[in-house]
Amino acid sequence: MADFDVIVVGAGYAGTVAAYELAKAGKSVLVVERGNYAGAKNMTGGRIYSHSLKKVFPNFEQDSPVERRITHERISLMDPEANFTIDFTSKAFKQEGQDSYSVLSAVYDQWLAEQAEEAGAEIIYGIPVEDLIMEGDSVKGVIAGEDSLTADITILADGVNSLLTAKAVGAKKPKPSEIAVGVKELIELPSGVIEDRFLCNPGEGAAWLFAGDATHGHIGGGFMYTNKDSISLGLVATISDLTGATRPIYQMMEDFKKHPAVAPLVRGGKVVEYSGHMVSEGGYAMVPKLVANGCMVTGDAAMLCMNLGYCVRGMDFAVASGQMAAQAAVEALDAGSVDEASLHRYVDLLENSFVLRELKQYRRFPHFMESTTRIFKEYPAMVKEIMNSMFVVDGKPADPLKKKIMNPVKEVGVTTVLKDAMGGMKAL
Repeated sequence: MADFDVIVVGAGYAGTVAAYELAKAGKSVLVVERGNYAGAKNMTGGRIYSHSLKKVFPNFEQDSPVERRITHERISLMDPEANFTIDFTSKAFKQEGQDSYSVLSAVYDQWLAEQAEEAGAEIIYGIPVEDLIMEGDSVKGVIAGEDSLTADITILADGVNSLLTAKAVGAKKPKPSEIAVGVKELIELPSGVIEDRFLCNPGEGAAWLFAGDATHGHIGGGFMYTNKDSISLGLVATISDLTGATRPIYQMMEDFKKHPAVAPLVRGGKVVEYSGHMVSEGGYAMVPKLVANGCMVTGDAAMLCMNLGYCVRGMDFAVASGQMAAQAAVEALDAGSVDEASLHRYVDLLENSFVLRELKQYRRFPHFMESTTRIFKEYPAMVKEIMNSMFVVDGKPADPLKKKIMNPVKEVGVTTVLKDAMGGMKAL
């Protein structure tokens, strides 16, 4: 007889949600987390779309330590000398199930872990899972420190840099072009200052994405999320492209903070945390086999992450995949069969949900971003020249608006711009 019905590796969003659902269903669950607490290995600061979390915790926005409801969406094309920003607000952002919230992972992961423990799950911290217990081609548990712990089902939720998915499901090592490195700072500022600078009402905030000079023209971008009393500011850049960069990413981060569009927003703030993380950028092409005999893979370990340039998704995918893995595990345990065929119910659930449907829908976009590097240099410069021609008044006779717009476009190439626009539309 196994020590547990289910062992979950990793106490992030996917792992703790899976553990909570399993414990609620009366199953014996152990979560093994290598960090000293839930969230210790996650980057502080991010955003959770409410739709998936509400299916697990219907009143999470009242009960959990969310930071601010996001009511401003901002996207910038950043040139070394200028910044063009779209600022969009909508009543739809405040509707239940369509809203989203900034969160601090070091805080929020602990709340999720507490919910799992209150439901009956056991969690042990500070112990890395170094290997899997195998019987033939079946996963039978984990080796954690000096202990061998057995389970009928093992759920891998140990992040994008998982050391176990290769053995469990034959996952391939990601290519450098499929993985990005992210760096993030948590900058303390008074809540009133944040609301004034970001033009937000009390309790509300902004999510802001930057492309262009944030990464000095390299594939990637910057991001900013407002919290109650802090700002999460960071960069993500593709590893393959960073190898040819003249500045390391930590220097890019310092330059980003000093850019004229960013510096006034963080002025007077105190950096209280600095963190780094690996991020999957390859989309659907990176998703490994998700089930094996006695094993399922969830969240970042399953590469369930999507970056569309204007929208970054991951937390809602992790929550949904954790919940679906738990549902499939409960059904398999109740049926008395935990082989791959029985656990394939998890894949069926994902394929019929927004998770794999959206990843499939946008599967061509990562290649478009990788191959269209003009997005990160030429187009921010083009937009700068168009805006300068429209808004700079120097006493010289003005050209027609059509000429003001077309001259910078011609510098990039009209055919090139049209081709890139069509390529982007097809990828999306």
